[in-house]
Amino acid sequence: MKAQKIEAADIQWEPAADVFGEHTFYNGRPLVENKVLSDRRAQGAGVAYMIRFKPPAGKLLKVVATARSDEHVYLLEGGYCNRVGEPIASPGAYGINAAGCAHSAFVARETTALIIYRGDPDEVHELTVVDPVQG
Repeated sequence: MKAQKIEAADIQWEPAADVFGEHTFYNGRPLVENKVLSDRRAQGAGVAYMIRFKPPAGKLLKVVATARSDEHVYLLEGGYCNRVGEPIASPGAYGINAAGCAHSAFVARETTALIIYRGDPDEVHELTVVDPVQG
């Protein structure tokens, strides 16, 4: 295969309904958007995309999923938080969820990450808008 160069800036953000399903939208606006950078699953490889979480003001996004294949996540902007809304991961943080691993995240502010899967994307069990827990 010949090397490919992809300009992420040239790809439009799209609602991530293919991964997050019917709960992708809240009050008519997308909670999660993505830019597919490459999808080589038809050749037995994986998929890479940028994802952007957009929680409503004063709310958290709660995501619960199981990795269908090894998932590499690199935070570019924003970050993850705990149930109270306090930051626990910031830009530059990297994580891996091995195939079969159940995992979750809370997002309190607009967050962008680069996600690379060795195969299929996560099976998303829950994407909900919740209030921060009062601490």
